[in-house]
Amino acid sequence: MKTWRIFVISSIFITGYCQDVNLTFPEHLKLGVATASYQTEGAWNANDKGVNVWDFWTHKYPSLIADESNGDVACDTYNKYKEDVQIIKNLGFNFFRLSISWSRILPSGLANEISKDGIQYYKNFITELIANDIEPVVSLYHWDHPQVIEEMGGWTNELIVDWFADYARIIFTELGPYVKIFTTINEPQIFCSQGYGSVKTAPGKLLQDVGPYLCGHNVLKAHAKVYHMYDDEFRATQRGQIGMALSASSHYPLDADDNVSPDTAFQFECGWFMNPIFIGDYPEIMKTRIDMISERQGYSESRLPRFTPEWIAYIKGTADYFGLNHYSSKIVEPDPEEEFNVYNTDEGIIHTRNSTWSMSATSWLWVVPEGFGNVLRKIKNDYGDPTIFVLENGYSDEGELDDYHRIEYYYSYLKELLIAVNRDGCKVERYAVWSILDNFEWSEGYTKKFGIIGVDFDNPSRNRTYKLSAKWWEKVLHTRTLLEVPRSSAPNNYTWSFMITACCIMSVFNYFHIFR
Repeated sequence: MKTWRIFVISSIFITGYCQDVNLTFPEHLKLGVATASYQTEGAWNANDKGVNVWDFWTHKYPSLIADESNGDVACDTYNKYKEDVQIIKNLGFNFFRLSISWSRILPSGLANEISKDGIQYYKNFITELIANDIEPVVSLYHWDHPQVIEEMGGWTNELIVDWFADYARIIFTELGPYVKIFTTINEPQIFCSQGYGSVKTAPGKLLQDVGPYLCGHNVLKAHAKVYHMYDDEFRATQRGQIGMALSASSHYPLDADDNVSPDTAFQFECGWFMNPIFIGDYPEIMKTRIDMISERQGYSESRLPRFTPEWIAYIKGTADYFGLNHYSSKIVEPDPEEEFNVYNTDEGIIHTRNSTWSMSATSWLWVVPEGFGNVLRKIKNDYGDPTIFVLENGYSDEGELDDYHRIEYYYSYLKELLIAVNRDGCKVERYAVWSILDNFEWSEGYTKKFGIIGVDFDNPSRNRTYKLSAKWWEKVLHTRTLLEVPRSSAPNNYTWSFMITACCIMSVFNYFHIFR
C-alpha cells in the first residue's frame, strides 16, 4: 500500500512537472501590435508632406524592390486609421506602436516649416487610440527621414543630431501630452549597415566600410540629445519613458567549445548601440577588431569613430527601457580565412543556420523559439536587469489566411517569453506583434506578409481580412492565457494531457519495477 501511495503521489508530481508550469500572462505584461509609417500609411504626397528617403528610393530604383512596388498607398492607414483602431480594439490588444513620418511633420526636413496637417493627422490617430482604450507607443524614427536631409549627408552628417532633436521637440510639444512611451530610433544597426554600406535599404549609399559607423555614431548622439532634452523640458509634466529599439538575434556556436563567436556576433549586432547606452562606450571587441583591421587596410585612423569622455558620460544611461525586436537566431563560427590574415568582415564571423530549423517565407527568418528566451536572459545578465519592451516579434508567409505556421511561431516564442518572465525573472513589461497588417516589407515589397490581418493590395479600398492568427490572438488576449495551435489534425489539449500523464505514470512504474 505504501508503494502504491508513493506511486500516485509521484505520478501527480511528475505530471505537473512535465506540463507547462505557467502559460498565463502576468498582469504587468501588456500585449500590443506594431507598424511603421512608411510601411502602412500611404498618402505619400498628401497635403504638404515632403519626400522621404523611401519615397525617393522606390521611385528612382524600383528594380531594387522585389515586386517593383512602393509605399505610395501601402495599407492606406492614413485614410483608414479608424478602421484599424477598431480592429485592434476588437481583438483586445493593450497598446499600438506606430511611428511618425518626419517628412509629414517637417516637409522641408528642418524645423522652420511645420505641417499643421501632419500634426493634426497624428493627433487624430492618437486620440482615436486613447478613446478606444488603446495606449499609443510612438517611434520618432523608423527609417524614413526627409530626402532633403539625406542630400545633406543624412545620418553621416553630424548636423543631423541637432536636426533630429529639433524634430523631436516638436513631437514632444504637440503629441507628448497624449503619449507616455517614446522610442527614439528603430533598429539603427540595420539601416546604418544596409543604408550606408549597401543598396539593400534606402538611401542605398555604398560608403565603403566607413559610412555605417559614421551613421551609428550620429544615431547615438542624436538619441542621447533627445533623451536629455525630454528630461530637461518635458519629463516633469509628461512623465513619459524613452528608449531605443534594437534588433537582436540569438547566436549559437557551430563548435560547442567556441565561447567567443556568439558573444562577438552579439556585440557587433546589439552591443554596438546598447553598450554605449547601458554600459558606456562601444564594446571592447568592436574597438579592438576595427582598429586592427583599419590599420591593415591602410587607414590613418580607425574607421570606428571615438566618443570623447564627455560624450561617453552623456550617452550612458539614456534609456528608461531596453527596446528589443527579435525574430530569429543564427549559427556562428570564426571566419577560417583570418588564419591567413584575410579579413572579410569586421566581426570575423560567418553566419549560417542549423539545417533542422524551419524557415519562414523570408530568407533571414528561421524559427528558433528557444533563441528568444536566450536573448532575454542575456539582456538581463549583461545589461543590469533592465526593463524590457519587446517592440517587434513576428513571422512571414506569402499571404495564407489559414496561417497555422504563424500561430505555431507565436505559440512557441511566447512560451519561451513566459518561461523567461515567470521562471527566470526577466523584466519584460511589453510585447508587440509584428505586424497588425500585411504591409510594405522594404526591399521585399509586398511579396512577404507579416500581418495577422490580411490586406488586399490589388483593391483600391485595401480591404482588411482577419486571418486565423488574428482569431487565435483574440482568444489569447481575452483569456490572458497562451492557447494551443487550433489545428484540427493535431491532438487536442485533453489528448496531450492524457499522453503526458500516461508517459509520466509509466516512468514511475518502470522506476519502481526496476529498483524495488
